[in-house]
Amino acid sequence: AAMVQKYQSPVRVYKHPFELIMAAYERRFPTCPLIPMFVASDTVNEYKSEDEAIHVIERRCKLDIDAPRLLKKIAGVDYVYFVQKNSLNRRERTLHIEAYNETFSNRVIINEHCCYTVHPDNEDWTCFEQSASLDIKSFFGFESTVEKIAMKQYTSNIKKGKEIIEYYLKQLEEEGITFVPRWTPPVACKLESSTSHPRRPVSPAINIPDSATKEGLNNKEILNTSSSPSEPTAGTPDDKLDADYIKRYLGDLTPMQESCLIRLRQWLQETHKGKIPKDEHILRFLRARDFNIDKAREILCQSLTWRKQHQVDYILDTWNPPQVLQDYYAGGWHHHDKDGRPLYVLRLGQMDTKGLVRALGEEALLRYVLSINEEGLRRCEENTKVFGRPISSWTCLVDLEGLNMRHLWRPGVKALLRIIEVVEANYPETLGRLLILRAPRVFPVLWTLVSPFIDDNTRKKFLIYAGNDYQGPGGLLDYIDKEIIPDFLGGECMCEVPEGGLVPKSLYRTAEELENEDIKLWTETIYQSASVFKGAPHEVLIQIVDASSVITWDFDVCKGDIVFNIFHSKRAPQPPKKDSLGAHSITSPGGNNVQLIDKVWQLGRDYSMVESPLICKEGESVQGSHVTRWPGFYILQWKFHSMPACATTNLPRVDDVLASLQVSSHKCKVMYYTEVIGSEDFRGSMTSLESSHSGFSQLSAATTSSSQSHSSSMISR
Repeated sequence: AAMVQKYQSPVRVYKHPFELIMAAYERRFPTCPLIPMFVASDTVNEYKSEDEAIHVIERRCKLDIDAPRLLKKIAGVDYVYFVQKNSLNRRERTLHIEAYNETFSNRVIINEHCCYTVHPDNEDWTCFEQSASLDIKSFFGFESTVEKIAMKQYTSNIKKGKEIIEYYLKQLEEEGITFVPRWTPPVACKLESSTSHPRRPVSPAINIPDSATKEGLNNKEILNTSSSPSEPTAGTPDDKLDADYIKRYLGDLTPMQESCLIRLRQWLQETHKGKIPKDEHILRFLRARDFNIDKAREILCQSLTWRKQHQVDYILDTWNPPQVLQDYYAGGWHHHDKDGRPLYVLRLGQMDTKGLVRALGEEALLRYVLSINEEGLRRCEENTKVFGRPISSWTCLVDLEGLNMRHLWRPGVKALLRIIEVVEANYPETLGRLLILRAPRVFPVLWTLVSPFIDDNTRKKFLIYAGNDYQGPGGLLDYIDKEIIPDFLGGECMCEVPEGGLVPKSLYRTAEELENEDIKLWTETIYQSASVFKGAPHEVLIQIVDASSVITWDFDVCKGDIVFNIFHSKRAPQPPKKDSLGAHSITSPGGNNVQLIDKVWQLGRDYSMVESPLICKEGESVQGSHVTRWPGFYILQWKFHSMPACATTNLPRVDDVLASLQVSSHKCKVMYYTEVIGSEDFRGSMTSLESSHSGFSQLSAATTSSSQSHSSSMISR
């Protein structure tokens, strides 16, 4: 299959007049010691116009290509011949160079075009540009080798081009030549030439206002002088990129990388209506796909569509984050790291992710994260100006002090994963470094859940410190100046990032409110609701095949008080019969309510309790997990919690009597979500789960004493 490689250079600006550059350029013929592979050249054809304004010269160049001897032997050649045709127009002050290969022209097609022209805004400067294409039809089965050799030779020569011109300019200067006069028409034919074909004046560039209006003011320099005189603009024709601009604002790119950027940018300008992303952003997509232009174009286009759909370009100007976020989202920008990258600080351990999702829904949270990323792009641009070098990514410092099981709330983790996915797709290569500090023992669980969603390139930038390791050698001081280490990490710098803390329940939105949202919140699909009646608990069956799995649960008691149990049984319970006139079909007028435990089963014989019963009050959220010891059937049960009679008299209390008179008090409502995680996904973090009880509610005392069953449930009021 034929492979076509294309190359397009940025514009290189020489701050010397065209005529002097030409004098330097001519010195590389017939041979040039600076290009060792350029062995010889012969003139094949030459033409000069009468007035000497036009000079066309065609040369046959002999190249000694640096290729493996074996390949030269197979190909049967020692040298490769190229034809180079140079057309100099002294009147217009341009030189066009066309080159193509003569050797193997039926197998390989190489075309190159270069041009030297006068800088559009300064007639004493010269611009240089080149483009090329390489099409390998066949080469004795060595197509890819030839391609690699050709690309390598070509890119090394591109780099040399500038040095060669500068070398000969210096040589000219040493010989005392610093000025070469411009071409002027011979006196004799001056009159005749002006009448027969009127030409434009020799140097139209002086008359700037005039030419500017003629060209429809498409010239950047002219427009920019008024708006921002301080910023040096790339004064290149037709909005092309110049080499100095690339180096200053985008960094050191190889010739092929520059070419990819220029071609992708050109393609966008030609095909894209609307706003074209900034050069540094286009470059991020290229980097994310190792400069494969087709793959980069694909993800960039998807991202541009996404930006349009979600109005992301306007997010910073038009969107005001809800107060809850401003108060409880424990993240913010904080100066910059040692490399000048903007620094974002996130106190994840102090943040109530569950509360934020419940109060805001996932969309607002995602929008907030997007606005943070947009701000990040803006800060990179600003720092690039301030520090005088390209800065295209930021550093993120995540403090996990306080991380606990609440952060493993599954819907919260799922929200996090979706947010990571959106950010990975639309802000590639923006994370320069991620410092994770004070990672507790529960961290590996969160990490195993999140890491598959993170791009390999990104993952290499993570540094994780447990406990106070960040204060030691190789710690934070390697990356952040002492003066700006935040106070909460033992530094001297006041950090404005909000403290976080629990989002008050009063700010939670009800299931109904969430349903009325335009965007159906995805949490509804995760949770199921169930009704629990006096004498009719709700039960869920989980079948376990692999003995050491982890059953996780997460439920909210919406109404009433309940008792939560988890049982194990070796045999499968019979599915409930819908037509039976048993207790539950009478007592459950509505709602999801299932009993699985047969009335004839006996506790201790047919099934066993694997966790102590947990009493949960109305309005509580409970999360927990149980590591299974045996395969078989596990039953999660939510049971009506009947209030105990008064202990002293054994007579019912007045409240209880009143309560029992209200029919609805016999019905409780639960929203629940369960999931089984394979033990391998919990890699080595069993102990960490176990150790994370201590900080939780009264529950740590209530968990089973059996050393082999680790469980933890936490209640948040």
